[in-house]
Amino acid sequence: MHKNIEKRVAVCYNCSMQKVAVRSYAKINLSLDITGSRGGYHSIDSVVASINICDEITAAPRSDGRVYVAMCGMGSEDIPPEKNNAVKAAERFIGRFGTCGADIAIKKNIPVGAGLGGSSADVAGVLNALAKLYGVTDGEGLKAIADELGSDCGYMLRGGFARMTGRGERVCHINFGGRFYLILLLPGEGVSTARCYALSDVYPEKRHTSAAVHSAICGGQPQKVGALLSNGLYPAAVVINPSVREAFDGLLSLGADGVNMTGSGSGVYALFCDRDARDSALKKYRGAFPAVAAHTLVPEEE
Repeated sequence: MHKNIEKRVAVCYNCSMQKVAVRSYAKINLSLDITGSRGGYHSIDSVVASINICDEITAAPRSDGRVYVAMCGMGSEDIPPEKNNAVKAAERFIGRFGTCGADIAIKKNIPVGAGLGGSSADVAGVLNALAKLYGVTDGEGLKAIADELGSDCGYMLRGGFARMTGRGERVCHINFGGRFYLILLLPGEGVSTARCYALSDVYPEKRHTSAAVHSAICGGQPQKVGALLSNGLYPAAVVINPSVREAFDGLLSLGADGVNMTGSGSGVYALFCDRDARDSALKKYRGAFPAVAAHTLVPEEE
């Protein structure tokens, strides 16, 4: 974290000004169907779930209307402010709701470029933190800002299990009290989301499973989900980054209920309905990529 941010935040605290802290969780795609394209964007149908890897956002008010964002972890220190959607989220929040500025610090724990929604999580986390800080309860207004900054940012405001359609801005939350357990592999090199979507027209995935995944979860049959995992961006992603296929294949022998890529990659995961089975499989993994144990969750229940 930059020292100047630490100093500004400390001044706010010493003046007895309020500070808030929120967690913003990563997500995985249980399914991702490419359903068409319109106006330069691809339309999707995707079932997603939050997982227990999160970025930590703190916010303290300023009196001068300015926004300062400091990020640390996962190489985020090198992100230029003009390319940082977390900065844009804060600026648009202040412009829309007429509040004062803020000092914002983000500790990143979500791997960058892994298809886990880290950038979108930061947008949602900043909006949620500022809403909490300033008592803003306009959910539609927050989602409007989020949708402007990324297709799945609106979903990230609440997270949990959901089905996203359109560009990802249409979100239908799923009431599911169960949990899936994961082994997440993280190839070092990411995959360009824009390039992956563009190549998906050349390398399409014909298998569409979002409706079936949604039905299985809503119907209380989570054991069916593993066989239904799919990702329409996978054929394009492995062309861009062959490590994605290597990681994917490395999970196939572990006896998981299913294996899938999340987002546009490069992260892939093995899914288990049973925690002990996941833990046993993790001990057997001898592949070349970092492996992380994780599980799905509903953030509001944490």
